[in-house]
Amino acid sequence: MRKDLSICLGEARANGTALPVTALVDQFYARIQAQGGARWDTSSLIRLLR
Repeated sequence: MRKDLSICLGEARANGTALPVTALVDQFYARIQAQGGARWDTSSLIRLLR
């Protein structure tokens, strides 16, 4: 997921476009990775809300 988000964010930067929600979701996934959840699926984001 982060690879795909990185591609989106890179293309947005190259085109002078801001994707603040995409950047925020990427930060959420970075936190999940830091918790050892690199292979967890999208539902892992619920952990951040608890």
